[in-house]
Amino acid sequence: MSEHLRTALRLAASGIPPLPLRAGKLPFGNCRSCANNACGGRPNMKSAGPCACPAPCHGWAAATLDPRVINSPVWVRAWGEAAAVAYHPGGAGLTVVDLDNAEAIAWSRASLPATRIVRTTRGEHWIYRGTMASSNAVRPGVDIKSLMQYARWLGPGVGATAALPGAVRDLAVKEPSQVRRARQALPVPLGGGEGECCHRTPTYLERGIAMAEQRITESRSAIHATVYRTFLAVLSTHGRCGCLTDAHVARLFTAAQAKGETARNCTDAWTNARTALGM
Repeated sequence: MSEHLRTALRLAASGIPPLPLRAGKLPFGNCRSCANNACGGRPNMKSAGPCACPAPCHGWAAATLDPRVINSPVWVRAWGEAAAVAYHPGGAGLTVVDLDNAEAIAWSRASLPATRIVRTTRGEHWIYRGTMASSNAVRPGVDIKSLMQYARWLGPGVGATAALPGAVRDLAVKEPSQVRRARQALPVPLGGGEGECCHRTPTYLERGIAMAEQRITESRSAIHATVYRTFLAVLSTHGRCGCLTDAHVARLFTAAQAKGETARNCTDAWTNARTALGM
């Protein structure tokens, strides 16, 4: 049994879904049966889709806790060829703040709560308990790896794992200019501000946004269409009275990006929904 296979089995037993990496810290490419979307999954490896391929050929989505899969002949061959072991942070309920240089580490120490730290070749991984949308280059030298992403396994690290702080969540939603433009495009309240808008009732509005997030999160196919229809429903109910805030829009965009949508896709869907409603 290879050392990578032993490591993978230990991780799976502790609730951390592993996957093999080839040289260059890259996942194994799609096998012949899964190439060019032949299996029904996504060839860009952002989602496994309905694919039931036994090979570890769907990037982060191949990560598994099932020891029967990890020990299967095709996976054993992959472990033998692997250059390293990775894991899916989101599948373990974790978020990794990947700090690539000394400046990023200094920023993290000054800005984020202490948590479990794993040293890397160039910097550190700060591990938090909780999941969110993954995002690269949220600030210089800082990436976020959680849902739909993988991180290299470099050991358990040191320190106690803290809860995912809002400061990390904010990094993924406040930087993209597309999100800012979509927020700025929200319509002003109609009716000249006369009377109190019923949608401003906190419970009513919160329930609507939470249901929209859930609808996007639980979608298993036709993600683009689901996101658009959800944006359309939210705007038709809340978009004309000015009750939507930056935070509400950011929550919708974050939910969509966690399902694989880009910030540009979110902006386009938001704009198209507003256009359809004549806003």
